[in-house]
Amino acid sequence: MTTGGLILAAGEGRRFGGTKQLAELRGRPLLEYPLEAMSGVSPRVVVLGHAADEIRARVDLHGASVVVCDDWAEGQAASLRAGLAALAGCDAVVVVLGDQPGITPAAIEAVTAAGDADAVRAVYDGTPGHPVLLRRPLLERAGELRGDTGFRDLLESATVREVELGGLADPADIDTREELAGR
Repeated sequence: MTTGGLILAAGEGRRFGGTKQLAELRGRPLLEYPLEAMSGVSPRVVVLGHAADEIRARVDLHGASVVVCDDWAEGQAASLRAGLAALAGCDAVVVVLGDQPGITPAAIEAVTAAGDADAVRAVYDGTPGHPVLLRRPLLERAGELRGDTGFRDLLESATVREVELGGLADPADIDTREELAGR
């Protein structure tokens, strides 16, 4: 069984007030943290959209292939469709967000090793988060995705196993400059 990795990083960072993928955290671009955490998964892709050329030039991709989503402004669903199309040969895909610097290889491994449900979702003290593993039955429904909700609606009708990851990773994403400064 082939498990691919997908890092979503196509947005323009409107709430952040700029290209947050390039914002510095401890001397490195924010996007490098989830890319590095996902480096043990192969194949893996990062979906870029806004400022794709600038991001590609300034971020260590840690071996991930780049998929440029021309429809990035439609929302997360467009990025998911583009990334999953690039990973079409995979039996499962583990998804992380490009603005989550606290995602760890241990969290990704825990989710990918957690059984054979349609999806495996990380939870942190009972609150759903990322990474999320999607298996073939859900991957085949990616064309149904619209807007900025990702797989949330499709997970409601799927068999989902939740894996508690409190202590293995920090699930916080960075949406504002204040949140970045607090890291």
